[in-house]
Amino acid sequence: MERSLTMEVVRVTEAAAIASAKWMGLGLKEEADDAATTAMRALFDTIPMHGTVVIGEGEMDEAPMLYIGEELGLRNGGPSVDIAVDPLEGTNIVAKGTNGAITVLAIADRGNLLNAPDMYMEKLAVGPESKGLVDIDKSVTENLQAVAKAKNKDISDVVAILLDRPRHQKIVDEIRAAGARIKFIQDGDVNAAISTAFDETGIDIMFGTGGAPEGVISAVALKCLGGDFQARLIPEDEAQELRCEKMGIDVNQVLYLEDLVKGDDAIFAATAVTDSELLRGVQYKGEYCLTHSVVMRAKTGTVRFIEGRHSIEKKPRYVK
Repeated sequence: MERSLTMEVVRVTEAAAIASAKWMGLGLKEEADDAATTAMRALFDTIPMHGTVVIGEGEMDEAPMLYIGEELGLRNGGPSVDIAVDPLEGTNIVAKGTNGAITVLAIADRGNLLNAPDMYMEKLAVGPESKGLVDIDKSVTENLQAVAKAKNKDISDVVAILLDRPRHQKIVDEIRAAGARIKFIQDGDVNAAISTAFDETGIDIMFGTGGAPEGVISAVALKCLGGDFQARLIPEDEAQELRCEKMGIDVNQVLYLEDLVKGDDAIFAATAVTDSELLRGVQYKGEYCLTHSVVMRAKTGTVRFIEGRHSIEKKPRYVK
C-alpha cells in the first residue's frame, strides 16, 4: 500500500466522528450511526484507491450502511485494498453521551483481511509483552497467569476488560476466582482490545464475545502495535453456519492474527467521538471543531496521535 493512505484514511474517521458527535446524548443511536456512515462513504470516495468492504454490517440486501461487498474510493487507479469498517463503534454510547465511542476502520492489500459475515466472535487480546503466551483454547485462569508472569505482576494486579453482558458470567466468575481484577465496558470492544497494548490504560487482557467486524479491526490494530489477537467465529443458527461455509470459513477453527490480517502491511485509523482512555472526543468551538485520532501502520510499526482543528465553515458537510 502507498504511504499516503495512512493520512487519507484518518480523514475518513475524522469526518465520521465530527458528523456523529452532533448526536451525542440525544438518545438517537440510528441517526448517529447514519451520520457517521454517510460521512465515511463521502470521504472514502475522494481517496485514490479501489477498496472493497470485506467485513462490515452485512450484505447489501440486509444493511443500508457500508455493506460487505461495497466498493469504495475513486476506483480509477491506486492500490486495491480490503476494508474492515465500523462507522460508529458505540452507537448506544453516543446516544447516552457516555465514554468510549469511536469511528474506526482498517485496510490492507486486497485479499489480506478475513472475509466473514457480520456475526459473533469469541476474542482474546493482549499487548506486546504477552504475545505468543496466551491461547484462546486455554482456561481464563491459565491466560491470566501467563499475562501476570509476562508482565512481572502478581495476578491480583492483572486487569481484564470485557463487555458487561450476561453471556460473560462464567468468564467473570473465573477471573474473580483467580484473583484478578475486572474493568467492565458497556459497548465498544475495539477500544478495549487496543487498550491492552498501551501501558497507561492499566489494561492487561481482553476476554469475551463481540462482533466479528470489530474483531478484524482490533486484529489489525494489535498487529500494528505488536500485540496478539485470537478469535473464533460463533454462528447463532444454521443460516450463519451456511454463510461461513460459502465464504470458505471453518467455524471450529481458531483464527490467529495471521488468519485475520495476512501479510506485513495494514493500516488502522480511529477518531474519538466521545472521550476514552486514549483519545479525547470531538469538541465544537463555534467556527471550528477539534478531533483526536490515532493511526497506525503495521509495516513500519508507526503509531501517530493526531489532533485536528477543522473549520466548520469550510467543511459544512461534516456537520449536516
